[in-house]
Amino acid sequence: MLHVDGSCHCGSIQFEAEIDLDKVTICHCTDCQRMTGAAFRTVVPAIKNSFKLLQGTPTTYLKIAESGNRRIQAFCPNCGTSVYATSEFNQEIFGLRVGTLNQRSEIIPKKQIWHRSAMPWVSDIDNLPKFDKQPS
Repeated sequence: MLHVDGSCHCGSIQFEAEIDLDKVTICHCTDCQRMTGAAFRTVVPAIKNSFKLLQGTPTTYLKIAESGNRRIQAFCPNCGTSVYATSEFNQEIFGLRVGTLNQRSEIIPKKQIWHRSAMPWVSDIDNLPKFDKQPS
């Protein structure tokens, strides 16, 4: 278990939780791609009843997944950062967005799901040129 804390980009939403490092997942589903504007999303569930909002109130959006699951997507109303998702009917587990966590460099994915939707180039990015900052 790891105690984590995090926030949205602008700092309006702040939270803390306990997570299980064995449950960190990369999701390649097309919904995650579209909602993040990226090739995939990395998530980790908060241990039941450990998630606490410390500041702010997220805006929510109800998404119905391909499976029929009804998921509440929570994001900052100011900066738009996606913070978590939870079940519409059982809000005990919160899928935290790893990019919002202050401990994100310690949180290593253990599996990938919805790989059928993965961008074909994702596994080949290590060979691309690397820059410490945006090149001029």
